[in-house]
Amino acid sequence: MTAKIGAETAWRWSAIIGVHLAVVLIWYLVVKLGDIPKFVIASPYATLMSLFDTYPWFDNTVVTTIEIFGGYFLAVVVGVGLALVFSWFRTVETLLMPLVVSLNMIPKVALGPLIIVWFDYGPMTNAVIAFSISFLPILITTARGLREIEPDLIDLVKTLRATRWQVFVKIQLPGSLPYIFSGMKVAVVLAVAGAVVGEFIASDSGLAYLIGQVQVTLDTAAMMMAVLLITLVGVALYLIVLIMERILVVRDARVETV
Repeated sequence: MTAKIGAETAWRWSAIIGVHLAVVLIWYLVVKLGDIPKFVIASPYATLMSLFDTYPWFDNTVVTTIEIFGGYFLAVVVGVGLALVFSWFRTVETLLMPLVVSLNMIPKVALGPLIIVWFDYGPMTNAVIAFSISFLPILITTARGLREIEPDLIDLVKTLRATRWQVFVKIQLPGSLPYIFSGMKVAVVLAVAGAVVGEFIASDSGLAYLIGQVQVTLDTAAMMMAVLLITLVGVALYLIVLIMERILVVRDARVETV
């Protein structure tokens, strides 16, 4: 059984890597055979070579990574914590959940300038924007996961004089983990988008800020490299979440995506 699972995992990851390599090959062929000007689409080689230009790649990558990871971590803490409060106090959920949903309907691009006024420029502001976009899926899926726990099981534990925290740690949290990780995986994409939106609106550092700087000189290769680096940061965060899910959630209960 273990060998079969290992073979399936190896095949799946081989297929994933193969598809990505095929996309790079298609990218190369389109640029090469289509005779497309380099200021329109840079070749994979030119894009890679842009890393050796004098742009501050490392510093800007670190800034964007801090924004994405910081906003995402805050979204997980607030999303799970608020869902727990909602599960304990249904009146609070009835009053606040519609408000939370309404606030999340506000376009973050429109809200961005206000957040900048409130928090000033810097990674913290962009992390707040990343948080504001990404925490709702975690809240909704966690709240649903907590509601899916068998009520009779919770009542049984309560008759044994278990506290609310013990019920959460021993019963609700393990049972709701598949839902929590499902929301966390969706939130990764939104956290990346939030950080990029923040850097585009107003920032003096980060990969999206760098894209705006090199756009003036039509350095398409550098712009594409910045996009790839943002993607790699997001993929790294997604893989961390995926590994945590593999460790904490049994195979049959996982919401498989890759």
